[in-house]
Amino acid sequence: MIDLDNFTPLTALAGGGLIGLAAAILYTFNGRVLGASGITASALEGVIHSKARDGLSWRLAFLVGVIIGPLIYILMTGALPQNDYIAQDGRLIIAGLIVGLGTGYGSGCTSGHGICGLARFSKRSLAAVLTFMATGFITTFFINHLVGL
Repeated sequence: MIDLDNFTPLTALAGGGLIGLAAAILYTFNGRVLGASGITASALEGVIHSKARDGLSWRLAFLVGVIIGPLIYILMTGALPQNDYIAQDGRLIIAGLIVGLGTGYGSGCTSGHGICGLARFSKRSLAAVLTFMATGFITTFFINHLVGL
């Protein structure tokens, strides 16, 4: 849920711009799409199988940055922003597993399809984004209004 009293559109715009810039740099210089699920899967495959080690260093650097980013934020501000979750831990774990399966079946995740795929005018990415957005809207409506959780 967005805290509209403390929402700062300039920082959101700057963050989105940095993500877009990172995606453009990776695609320009590596010819790779900045998709978190694909980078994670390729990195794990590279760690497990020696034949899949091409590009392992930049993938690991990306994942380390994803982990270190919040730690740097904590050092700079003293705490992470407050998050309110409407589901218990067990349901969050199940939801995460379902999302992981979906990224496998959908050949990518929100960052790969939503940021990079749409920027390349990919019809498959447009279909994927419309599907996961509609599913998210319907699921949120169902949980908040029909189930009452």
